[in-house]
Amino acid sequence: MNRIEIRDESCKGCQYCVIFCPRELVQIDKGRINALGYNPARFVDNPDRPCRGCALCAEICPDALIEVYRKEKGRS
Repeated sequence: MNRIEIRDESCKGCQYCVIFCPRELVQIDKGRINALGYNPARFVDNPDRPCRGCALCAEICPDALIEVYRKEKGRS
């Protein structure tokens, strides 16, 4: 399964990743404040709309805080 990881302790909550995710799998965590004083972004896994590993979120992140992990084809 594809997924992303966000280094949330450095996230400034700019919401670019939220806006650009075509599957709406990134949200701002309004219940949490990181060490910088921002509400960070978080990945929300949704089995009905799985991550496709498109990496738009990682490409748009101005601080390069997002890693994209893609499932290798042919592997279970």
